[in-house]
Amino acid sequence: VGGGATKERVTEAFKIILSDPNVEGILVNIFGGIMRCDVIAEGVVAAAKEVSLSVPLVVRLEGTNVEKGKQILAESGLPIKSADDLGDAARKIVQAVKEAA
Repeated sequence: VGGGATKERVTEAFKIILSDPNVEGILVNIFGGIMRCDVIAEGVVAAAKEVSLSVPLVVRLEGTNVEKGKQILAESGLPIKSADDLGDAARKIVQAVKEAA
């Protein structure tokens, strides 16, 4: 979704990803150099709600307003797992997919 990670773009990306019946989980890895992490987190939460997300979702945020972004994810009421770095995100999505199977 790049630097313009709006709710609409994230939602469309989720729809494309989830159109593949083999997808068992989603890992979102954002380095928010251009976009603020809080804006990206709001887009991820809105997209997850709109598509009625039914697979595990792990989000790694790094950059401007990262703490606010993580807070938005944590307070969303959705089962979104936050990750501290890409390695942590990879471990968490693999574990979440195994648990969901």
